[in-house]
Amino acid sequence: MSKVALIILDGFGHSDHKEHNAIALAKTPFIDSILQNYPHSLLETSGEAVGLPEGVMGNSEVGHLTIGAGRVIYQDLTRIDRFMKNEGFDTIKNLHQVTQSPAIHLMGLFSDGGVHSHLSHLYGLLDFYNKKYSQKKIYLHLFMDGRDTPPKNGIDYIKKLEAYLADKPNIKISTVIGRFYAMDRDKRWDRVKLAYDAMALSDGTKAQSASMAVSEAYAAGENDEFIKPRVIAGGKNIDASDAVVFFNFRADRAREISQAFGVKSFNEFPCPVKVETDNWICFSPYSEDFTFPCLFTKEDLSQILPEVVANHKLKQLRIAETEKYAHVTYFFSGGKEAIYPNEDRVLVDSPRDVETYDKKPEMSARSITEKLVNAIDSNKYDLIVCNYANGDMVGHTGIEPAAIQAVEVLDACLKEVCESALKSGYDVLISADHGNCEEMLDAKTGEPMTQHSTNPVPLIWVGKDASGKKLVDGSLVDIAPTVLDILNIPKPGQMTGVSLIKK
Repeated sequence: MSKVALIILDGFGHSDHKEHNAIALAKTPFIDSILQNYPHSLLETSGEAVGLPEGVMGNSEVGHLTIGAGRVIYQDLTRIDRFMKNEGFDTIKNLHQVTQSPAIHLMGLFSDGGVHSHLSHLYGLLDFYNKKYSQKKIYLHLFMDGRDTPPKNGIDYIKKLEAYLADKPNIKISTVIGRFYAMDRDKRWDRVKLAYDAMALSDGTKAQSASMAVSEAYAAGENDEFIKPRVIAGGKNIDASDAVVFFNFRADRAREISQAFGVKSFNEFPCPVKVETDNWICFSPYSEDFTFPCLFTKEDLSQILPEVVANHKLKQLRIAETEKYAHVTYFFSGGKEAIYPNEDRVLVDSPRDVETYDKKPEMSARSITEKLVNAIDSNKYDLIVCNYANGDMVGHTGIEPAAIQAVEVLDACLKEVCESALKSGYDVLISADHGNCEEMLDAKTGEPMTQHSTNPVPLIWVGKDASGKKLVDGSLVDIAPTVLDILNIPKPGQMTGVSLIKK
């Protein structure tokens, strides 16, 4: 019976432009050789092809969710946008109930990147509260982006917000914090503590206004993502009796700060302020372990790739390093924590001795490769799903030489993996969840490009029976049906994607 290794190269897109394209500039003899000798095609990863608004770039959550599901899933951004247009926040009971608290704090990623949150959702909340409860004290805790947006877009967002708030004396900006601190997902609690202390204890660098805070951060060499917590004059810290609305809709980078404020048993660092569970309102479910109220529930997905494989009594393995482990497990499994029968998982620690991965472009790719090759050689698994984080995580730094080095590491790793797979009778599908490192410079601004792209990604089929066959172009929804085709498993009706192997 056929076996498949699905390799997801995070942030590894395709562009015909060679300038500032880390993939084109890197020395990749192995990737070049398989592109010459095996079938390959291109997949759409953005906009309506993955359930996002037209023109909106894909991301790792959306990508892995779509790959695993084999169908278009309308993403949180699209669903919330539609809700605001058709129904509105006024119809949500929880948003009215929290007005009984002494103060309401709105917190989240202050960005129009659309990956973790969107500015329009914050403005929608502000419009709702200002219209219905114009005397209510509202405080804003703004996490600056610079990762899914250009590195210094934040000052423009802040100035527009300050102009909007000019005639709303009941609404104040309390803190401005780079997402590096407030939205960690790698248990780097020293970072999270700085964000918590600013919001809970007003402990941080003081600034007279949010725009001054950002300008001073820029002058100190801190781009949006890395702005050290700033406490703004006239704001207020979060008290235990207050209510919080966390307007991030993506789960992975919202969990740790939610634990610090809302989980009483959390003890990674001192957390003197704990918000009551019913007063910590999340836009979406951040974890199955949390009991916080959520404004928008997730779509319940059935007959996704890992479920179909499990139902056929086949063995599967997921492997990734810390930075992308949630994506290859939780998101790939349709936003569910449960482990399927005959499923194993391998977590490889991401490097903790560097603050940014341009300092270590190889990340943990070599350790992943060693464990992946061992799994292939064991012939134990029918489906292996592996994520390499380098293209995305190093791409986000905007440091082109580091991204080139990361791609060259991936080339060497893929050579080792594919050679092992061919010996052991595995078919290898190499693809990506979205683009990133193929665009390292923003052509419009001349600034480093730190966000994802809307470029397509490759799909390469390496296998003993693949040579001479053809793959057609498609989108991420087609990966799961293609995997099932190779495994000789019928595609379930719930999957709208199709196999890209041309018959």
